Amino acid sequence: MNRLTVDPIACRGHGLCAEVLPELITLDEWGYPVVRGEAVPPPLLPEARRAAGACPALALRLRKS
Repeated sequence: MNRLTVDPIACRGHGLCAEVLPELITLDEWGYPVVRGEAVPPPLLPEARRAAGACPALALRLRKS
């Protein structure tokens, strides 16, 4: 099972993650990501990897749980 996590200290609110993976990531009113705590569905794993790789602050991580 894979889950996305956001390091709130490292995040700078660029919003690229939400553009790549809007199915699992939304932005709050200040532009910071809100990640659902659910497991990433297998069909969305490639996009989850892309979203984590696209983060300029390296704040988004895809972790096995």
